[in-house]
This record gives sequence, C-alpha cells and structure tokens, in this order.
Amino acid sequence: MNTLYPLKFSPIFKQKIWGGNQIKTLMGIDYGDLPNCGEMWVLSGVEDEESIVSNGFLKGNTLNELVEIYMADLVGEKVFDTYGVIFPILLKFIDTNDYLSVQVHPDDKLAMERHGEAFGKTEMWYVLSAKEDSELISGFTNDVSKETYLQNLGNKTLKGILNTVNVSSGDVYFIPAGRVHAIGSGILLAEIQQTSDITYRIYDWDRIDASGLPRELHTDLALDAIDFKATSEPRTRFQPRPNLPVTLVTCPQFTTKFIECTSKIELDYSDKDSFVILLCTDGSFTVTCTGSKVPVKKGEVVLLPAEINLFELLPEPKADILEIII
Repeated sequence: MNTLYPLKFSPIFKQKIWGGNQIKTLMGIDYGDLPNCGEMWVLSGVEDEESIVSNGFLKGNTLNELVEIYMADLVGEKVFDTYGVIFPILLKFIDTNDYLSVQVHPDDKLAMERHGEAFGKTEMWYVLSAKEDSELISGFTNDVSKETYLQNLGNKTLKGILNTVNVSSGDVYFIPAGRVHAIGSGILLAEIQQTSDITYRIYDWDRIDASGLPRELHTDLALDAIDFKATSEPRTRFQPRPNLPVTLVTCPQFTTKFIECTSKIELDYSDKDSFVILLCTDGSFTVTCTGSKVPVKKGEVVLLPAEINLFELLPEPKADILEIII
C-alpha cells in the first residue's frame, strides 16, 4: 500500500436563500453560476455529500473510502475505534447576505434516539469578515422557562429574549448542541462541527421560499433539544501568538487551535492519536512532510494522516490557520 500524504479536497458549493457572494469576492473562489452561494463545504463525510480528494495518487477517492481503506493509519486508533468509517468532522465556510433561521441542534443522545444517527451537532465559528453592523444570536440573555419561550415564539418576539451580539473579524463562538443560535447578515465565517446535518428550525423571520411557501419549522422537535439557560459570554476570547498554536475550543468532539504563521514552523504530532486538519483562513502556506510538499491557500483545507507525525509549515509570507484535532 502506498504511503499516505497531506490530502486536499474539492469544495462542495451550496445555494442558500440567505447566501451572499463573499466566497467569490473576498476568498477568490469560483463557484460557477450560483446566485447565492451560502456554504462551501471543504471537508465532509456526510453521506451523499462526501469530499473528494483533489491531489496525489488518491485523487478521485471520497473521504469515507479513505477511512475504510486506511482506518487508524488515517484517523488514529482511538478515533477509528470511536467513530468507525464515518469521518467525524465537517468543515464549511458560511457566507450570509441575510439572517439565517433561528435554530438548534440535538446532542448525540437525542440524535440517536430520534434519527438513528450517532452524531448530534456541536459546532464553533471563526469569523473571517463581518460588516460594521453585523450580528449573531447565541443562546438566551436570561434563564427562561419553556412557557416563556413558547409565548415569545408565538408572539414573534423571540429575538427579544435571545442573546444578540455584534460581530467582528477574528471573533470565535462556541455553539454546543442545545444552544439556540443564528448567524446575521454580512458575515463570512468558518464553521467546525460534528458530522451531522440535523437542524431544528425554530423561526425563519416569516420568509417565503422560491415556491412561495414559508419554510418548514420544527417547533416540537426543538423543544426537547433546547438549553434554556442564559449564555453569559458567547464570544471566546484569545490572544494570537506568532508561530505558536493558541487553543480556541476544547470539547469532546474536537479541539481547535489558532496558528498565526509568520515563519517556518515544525509540528510534531507524535503524542496525538488523531488526524490533524489545517484550515487556511488567510494568506497561504506549504505543508511539507517526507516526500510531499502541498500548497494551501485561503479557503482550502489539508488533512494530515495520523500515521505521519512530523510536518513543516512554510508561510508565503504569512498565513492564519485553524488546527483541528480530536
């Protein structure tokens, strides 16, 4: 069997009613004729939406095919024992020209009970760009009861009890399963999440879809999924340090670090029993390991197999990188 190497993938573009054009204008990525490209999936093991390798001798294979073939060599023994042949992380860029629906995601237990799926959806956001008046919603301003929530939902005053915050470039937000949330307009962000596409739509701002009908809501399903406790500080604070990984989020589902890469960095993952994902949010860099040099630019992702421990990152001349590991 040939030796594994840093893997790149072809993006998957999604038309959305609320989508914008910043993936093209700010990231320089051509998504064809989509009028509102709201999402670009850059690493996905979701069934029927799997990423396809774009470099090297494995070009044309899907991500989950690689997990089936290489197993722990690709993802790590502990990860393979826990998640099997489903790749556990989904990465996407989200570009908004309008508010997304107010929504919530189930946790693993509820996802399995209701949908027979192993993964709920815990996620995090890293903001690449935001207009001056952009905002998002993360949880409630105060603890609320189900009755108060349903009353405000019925009166169309739900936003009044939700935690709305102004958004700036470089912000980080952790959204555990159960937290009510929504992304406002004028925002381009990277989303790191569990491999799940289960969403309960709570409120959609009375929008009408292309067929002239309101979009489906999941009021009853959402009720048992929601955490009704207040969110005291939705934003995750961090201080970048040149050429040193800085932890943004650590949870059972993933750990994400920020790397401000301004000169060559040597990375040693010999103490990690996991794959590593490097997501470039600004600039460009080359990742090098034995026999391989792989260029990565803004908006691209590279998957580092678990069996390879030593890598070098060389920025050109600078790169902002999100490092994701389990």
